[in-house]
Amino acid sequence: MSRIVYVNGLYVPEEEAKVSVFDRAFLFGDGVYEVTAVLDRRLVDFEPHLARLDRSLKEIGLAPPLSHDDLRALHAELIARNGVEEGIVYLQITRGSADRDFAYPEKTAPSVVAFTQSRPLIANPYAATGVKVVTIPDLRWKRRDIKSTSMLAQAMGKQEAKARGAYEAWMVEEGRVTEGTSSSAFILDAEGVIRTQPLGPHILPGVTRRAVLRLAALEGLNLEERPFSVAEALAAREAFMTAASAFVLPVVEIDGVAIGNGRPGPMAQAFRSLYIEEARKS
Repeated sequence: MSRIVYVNGLYVPEEEAKVSVFDRAFLFGDGVYEVTAVLDRRLVDFEPHLARLDRSLKEIGLAPPLSHDDLRALHAELIARNGVEEGIVYLQITRGSADRDFAYPEKTAPSVVAFTQSRPLIANPYAATGVKVVTIPDLRWKRRDIKSTSMLAQAMGKQEAKARGAYEAWMVEEGRVTEGTSSSAFILDAEGVIRTQPLGPHILPGVTRRAVLRLAALEGLNLEERPFSVAEALAAREAFMTAASAFVLPVVEIDGVAIGNGRPGPMAQAFRSLYIEEARKS
């Protein structure tokens, strides 16, 4: 059976899904998106994803074309029609279609597209083995807090990681790790402090990152939103990454250097277990 996707109010087989060549996401990357995990046929952390979507739309001056209730119903319908037990729902909202001009067009209808991808989230093999990371220069624009469809720099970074035999690339600016190409970066430093970049226009406010900060506070752990250098990452006791489609994954190697004992650390494993347990309960 063909996968069913959503395109501007219609649920259609993916072979029939079409958007205009004049869509501004296609021409300019003029749009935003969200990726929400599905676990046991239910959405994970959907409210924070909706809040981030609202923020991204506001930052690019685009009025929400659908209410939160409509978006929730859209996601539920796609999950049901495609029988998704575990996986993700991708949602993209663009400024719509207009003849090519850099300035925002007037009175265009936004375009809304969504689709599902089934994939194992709990039985992710990287949870047991950990992942390898390489560092690359951060080549992106200065509004990384907007979850924009303009992702060329991240795609280039992910491809470099793949070419170097790694799972992810951590981007570096002025000697400090900002974030991964599609994840938030954490270390447990040599002093036993969990560290990650503070929020700002230089990084995306990760939804799973937010959950880990909250879980750390509930567990009474020492976590600081404080930048760390590549050297500090290499000397860390542990490292891990977070993402909606991966939850929490241990990082066991950075730039060919083993982190800790080169195996998934207990802190990363604990956060992954806590996050999954909470997601299933909620």
